[in-house]
Amino acid sequence: MAAIIFKCPNCGGDLRFEPEKQTFQCEYCLSEFSEEQMNESASGQSGETDEAGTADGKQADLPGRGMGQPEAERGAQESVSIYSCPSCGAQIVADETTAATFCYYCHNPVVLTGKMQGEYHPDGVLPFEIDREKALEIFEKWIGGKKYIPAAFYSQEQIEKLTGVYFPYWLYDCQVEGKLEAEGRRQRTWVEGNMRITRTEQYDISRDGTMEIENVTRNALSKANKKLVEGVMPFEMKKLQAFQMGYLSGFLAENRDMEQEQFAMEVEKEIRGFAENSLRSQVSGYDSVQIRSKDIRITDPKWRYALMPVWTLTYVDKRTDKVYYFACNGQTGKVCGELPVDSGRLARLFASVFVPLFAVLLAVGYFL
Repeated sequence: MAAIIFKCPNCGGDLRFEPEKQTFQCEYCLSEFSEEQMNESASGQSGETDEAGTADGKQADLPGRGMGQPEAERGAQESVSIYSCPSCGAQIVADETTAATFCYYCHNPVVLTGKMQGEYHPDGVLPFEIDREKALEIFEKWIGGKKYIPAAFYSQEQIEKLTGVYFPYWLYDCQVEGKLEAEGRRQRTWVEGNMRITRTEQYDISRDGTMEIENVTRNALSKANKKLVEGVMPFEMKKLQAFQMGYLSGFLAENRDMEQEQFAMEVEKEIRGFAENSLRSQVSGYDSVQIRSKDIRITDPKWRYALMPVWTLTYVDKRTDKVYYFACNGQTGKVCGELPVDSGRLARLFASVFVPLFAVLLAVGYFL
């Protein structure tokens, strides 16, 4: 497994994917390269350093790892790996799902190529279209109209933690064939003389059809905040690109640790329900409808694995250890989040407004 940095063919500087221009840009000579140019030079971008910098590419032993450790402790440490930065040689520690990160010493973007190979090679990627500057504008606008937020949540130190992350998702496609048989009734009531007459008409109803289902999306990373990764959906899947490692340069990226089998029953149940409701919606104009039979069949199911762009910012309340977050869809700009509340500011508001009001009410009551 290798850690690589994408280099500029002109000066050897580090390349990063530029969301606004959809090009790969050198930070030093400012050269820009298209996707086609990156493909041509990709053969020269081979892994420069094996995992952990060892000659055989095996995972390096972590300090303290050994038979003398408790089993739980050994298991926790075995979930991380050590790599050598191809630029400065510093050690990079990453957990088992991290596929792209930064060197904490030279700050260069590093892609851990082995994490995206074989069965873990994504079928597609949605490149970032919103850069960090635009994401910050969206964040500032989002919190602009909200009061009683702790200053620490939007401090300069906190804002610097805003990070672009490619999260892993499973995409499900299929074809659905549905048929519904029912009985519909219409009633009409009128009065003739002293009689009240009710006429009931019965109808045989049959509805059938075929629909194409595309891009039913599921989060594929167990450690991800479910509200965060699902709250920014949907993505514009028509812009899905064939996967290239270069898109990860300059961002964090996570690999999946959840397989499609974990979602299959849930997704199929959801699709069957959607198909049945679609057939039911085509039955109208009756006073009552009784379903006799229904048959929903799913054919040609396909799963695809893709990486989607999200800007994230998290904040831990030191008093409660609760994690609050801001998330922005890196493609559409859709925002979701959960904000902390400054209890001190709320208490001061109560003291400045309700206490004087209470005192006035007491005074009025005294004179009355």
